[in-house]
Amino acid sequence: MNKRMTLLLLLSFVASILIGSAPVMADDKTPDGQFRVGMETAYAPFNWTQTSDKNGAVPKSGDKGAFAGGYDVEIAKRIAEEMGRELVIVPTQWDGLVPALQSGKIDAIIAGMSPTEERREQIDFTDPYYESHLVVVTRKNGKFAEATSINDFAGAKITGQLNTFHYSVVSQIPDVIYQDPMKDFSAMRVALDSGIIDGYVTERPEGVTATSVNDKFEMIEFNEADGFQTNPEDVQIAVGMRKNDPLVQEVNQILAGISAEERTTLMDQAIQNQPSANQEESSSTFASFKKIIDDYGMLFLKGAGLTLFIAIFSTIAGTIIGLLVGVFRTIPMSDNPVTRFFQKLGDILLTIYIEVFRGTPMMVQAMVIFYGLALAFGIDLNRTVAALLIVSINTGAYMSEIVRGGIFAVDRGQFEAAQAIGMTHSQTMGKVVLPQVIRNILPAIGNETVINIKDTAVLSVISVADLFFQGTAAAGTNYQFFQTFLIVGVIYLVMTITATRLLRLMEKKMDGPSAYVKVEEVVEGQE
Repeated sequence: MNKRMTLLLLLSFVASILIGSAPVMADDKTPDGQFRVGMETAYAPFNWTQTSDKNGAVPKSGDKGAFAGGYDVEIAKRIAEEMGRELVIVPTQWDGLVPALQSGKIDAIIAGMSPTEERREQIDFTDPYYESHLVVVTRKNGKFAEATSINDFAGAKITGQLNTFHYSVVSQIPDVIYQDPMKDFSAMRVALDSGIIDGYVTERPEGVTATSVNDKFEMIEFNEADGFQTNPEDVQIAVGMRKNDPLVQEVNQILAGISAEERTTLMDQAIQNQPSANQEESSSTFASFKKIIDDYGMLFLKGAGLTLFIAIFSTIAGTIIGLLVGVFRTIPMSDNPVTRFFQKLGDILLTIYIEVFRGTPMMVQAMVIFYGLALAFGIDLNRTVAALLIVSINTGAYMSEIVRGGIFAVDRGQFEAAQAIGMTHSQTMGKVVLPQVIRNILPAIGNETVINIKDTAVLSVISVADLFFQGTAAAGTNYQFFQTFLIVGVIYLVMTITATRLLRLMEKKMDGPSAYVKVEEVVEGQE
């Protein structure tokens, strides 16, 4: 009976997780009348993050106190207004835009995306709403600052953004030294400023922005003969929508009503209104840090709070999973053939679970669970719920092995002594073994907590608004990468050190006083 109860408890816990993530279709979750648009909110002047609704910025969904502005936002506002829908800006990492659209989490991509042939195989595009030209951003004091042709960059270390057309044209530069594509423009600007690369390929609006906020940068423009050879669609920017979406024609009609002059005016206003264009040169490093904290301090604190919540909840949930799995795997094999079969089946399934989640990166797990479930089964998870589920299951896989080691560390004689006085397996585990196991694995639990605090950063791939995500959005807006991420790093350090100290206090509390006084000695002292 006790064996069956333990098995039932384990199955009930797993079922509760599955029920908590019950299928919710995107159309059922999203109220009618909304137009959900995905963008990075960290690619000025097309889109950026700010902390007020100044210049017509729109609130970011799921990120209270943060607003999205930029050229893409203005285009999205025009489309939503003409459609008679409420505009909802869904901040989404670049690599997650297409999966988010295909899975129904957003209705459109308006994020400076070019309608390349490769992308057209996955999604449909509207008519272009902007056309730009490719440029190279390099260092002003570098040997390529006087270049007038792409041939002048021969021997240069050049890169572009991952999964963009920009990187594909690097091959047109003769004798170029290929650099791995980078995740976003923030990373490329830091690499350029530090001398890791000699330049990166981008569009003119981004180049204007980069050079306006960093006087060490130079934007190299080319005439048609000396520049990159491109197809028209490669330098155009269009709205991405799902395959065969009937709204494509309606959006095309709305875009047709925005004249070329008006689009140019909107872009000029975006370049002028972006936060980095209005920030004053700081007279000191201290003033620079203070400005970042004043502008984005609340967003950092909210991101840190979410990071802590995910880490603590997931560590506790993962420990519970580990304990349940550990206890189940120590149950002696039953003599009943049916019970034995289910025990072996459960052990096989748990082994697969442990190996899969310990053998694959959490970033991959996040993409599969968040976007894969939506694509395959229509399960639309909230980002925070998905984050809790992902980190908890991942932690549970590691904790199950830690618990198993903790159980085996308990002297075998204690099991035999418990059996000798008539205790059942459940009683032995609950009253004798597990209290010792929990104490013994406390350092490992503390280590998992610290790891989870740091590893929430990988959840930015599904756009969870944790501390790292907020730091990336701020750095992509203010272009002060070193200062921004130094502040973010200090916040992480404070959280991890605090968590470590609290767990050590818990260990001491469980250990009791360092010296015990015998009862006889106390009595003699009183006499």
